[in-house]
Amino acid sequence: MGTFAFKMPDIGEGVVEGEVVEWMVAVGDSVKEDDPILSVMTDKATVEIPSPVDGKVTKVIGEAGDILPVGVVCIEFEVDGDGNASSTDAAPEPEAAPAPEPKAEPKPTPTPEPAAAPTPAPAPSPAAAVARAPGTKALASPAVRQRARQANIDLNFVAGSGPAGRISHADLDAHIAGGASGASSTRPMGASARVEKNGTEDIKVIGLRRKIAEGMISSYTTIPHFSYFEEVDVTALEELRQHLNATRPEGAPKLTYLPFIMQALVKALEERPECNALYDDDSNVVTRHEAINLGIATQTDRGLFVPVVKHVEAMDIWQSATEMTRVTSATRDGKATADDLSGSTFTITSLGRLGGLGATPIINKPEVGILGVHNAKDRAVVKDGNIVIRRIMNLSSSWDHRVVDGHDGASLVQLVKSYLEHPATIFM
Repeated sequence: MGTFAFKMPDIGEGVVEGEVVEWMVAVGDSVKEDDPILSVMTDKATVEIPSPVDGKVTKVIGEAGDILPVGVVCIEFEVDGDGNASSTDAAPEPEAAPAPEPKAEPKPTPTPEPAAAPTPAPAPSPAAAVARAPGTKALASPAVRQRARQANIDLNFVAGSGPAGRISHADLDAHIAGGASGASSTRPMGASARVEKNGTEDIKVIGLRRKIAEGMISSYTTIPHFSYFEEVDVTALEELRQHLNATRPEGAPKLTYLPFIMQALVKALEERPECNALYDDDSNVVTRHEAINLGIATQTDRGLFVPVVKHVEAMDIWQSATEMTRVTSATRDGKATADDLSGSTFTITSLGRLGGLGATPIINKPEVGILGVHNAKDRAVVKDGNIVIRRIMNLSSSWDHRVVDGHDGASLVQLVKSYLEHPATIFM
């Protein structure tokens, strides 16, 4: 038997390091060649790395959130034959800690506690805490912790069967089946069912959430934002939207407000080209674009992405709606390509049903502006001296004040307002 040390591969496109998103194997697992072993996030995308060999995992280096340079050993296997590294070659990895092994969990000199056995007894005592190393807490995933909170169970009283005593759903099921429902299974007659909660949970900021955080910090700390707000009467636009949806061509998507806003932005940005631009901080160059590539901020269960509808200036209302649906759906399903997620020159962010009166959206650097859209509501307004019910939508915008003056940003929003309030002009 030999040792095979696998190094973080060169993923290409100038990538020199990657962030560990998830290990798909653990020490002791047997894998086949091409089985996925590691998910890594780079500045470009998230990539699954396959196993290079058949073998047994003996060591994994780095945990979720750690940055591994290309070329560093990230995992070791026990393989048939000589492998590619001797035990002396593979062992020195001072900067990386191997994954914890299950045998390390018991304390060397524990105070005798019958209920602290690794395997839960058929009827465990609900008030007996499980022995763990001093200063450590029960290990469990967020989903297990949520179940435990819902069942009023203190995880310090649950024995875990995973590595380092990690508590799984099965361990929690066994604990409940043994008759325990919390830190104490009984309470005095008439006592309140409510209990004090003092627990905390540390959540490591890793993966996409870390990338979002870095992007927001870079944008907010380097761009002097100014924001501008406006109300738009979309009563006529709503009538047109309803009519077009009722008579839409076969196979055409149902129109929301966003395709109209996209088309209004095409006309407005052509009149205010300084707002359809990218600013390079390093060279101090503003590049104005003829192409209008609109990023559509899209919330997913993995975080916020900005897929891009490209060349909206060459599309009609139906084409822009179809392409917007395609890129946002692909993004939510995790199938968007790198091309789908790059190349925007201006971004729209919509709070949808959450609505709100206003917001201060953060610019999608290196763009110089962003438009926030809030939901439309019927309101009582004064029109021609009379109180009438009109459908009103609020718009929020933010601008890079280094290159976009207040007059320029406000003028862009006023143009969009005019087109939306007189929707026939969008198509003229």
